[in-house]
Amino acid sequence: MISVGDKLPAATLIRMGENGPEPVEIAELAKGRKLAIFAVPGAYTPTCHSAHVPSFIRTKDQFAAKGVDEILCIAGNDPFVMGAWGDATGATEAGIAMLADPECTFTDAIGMRFDAPPAGLIGRSKRYAMIVEDGEVKILHLEESPGTCEVSAGEGLLDAL
Repeated sequence: MISVGDKLPAATLIRMGENGPEPVEIAELAKGRKLAIFAVPGAYTPTCHSAHVPSFIRTKDQFAAKGVDEILCIAGNDPFVMGAWGDATGATEAGIAMLADPECTFTDAIGMRFDAPPAGLIGRSKRYAMIVEDGEVKILHLEESPGTCEVSAGEGLLDAL
């Protein structure tokens, strides 16, 4: 599992652009920048939808005041779902990048894969949040349970900055 001090791996995520799905190289996106990255088990799932994304919308300006260039939300959904979810929650309007990891390439590379077959969740992510500076993990908050959003919430990560 990725740890503080580790560099982000090379992996391609996907976002919805004006002309459809666009690849995003996470390691390239992080170069020379300070990012707040949070991941959720799934778009529209209860805790993700009602707690996790709203916590980063509420704190976006406070992250910017602390030098964070961009907030990224990552989930093991397809880019169309992530685009619709960003619109439904107001995350896209707030400037949060909604990135799809449909094959769990990034999630597997950092050791954060989560599967819950009884709930129909296969190839998803554990719930976490991190601060990354120039590609290096500076702060990492992992939730003990996928249904909990405390240390990985916007406020929890912001308090650690």
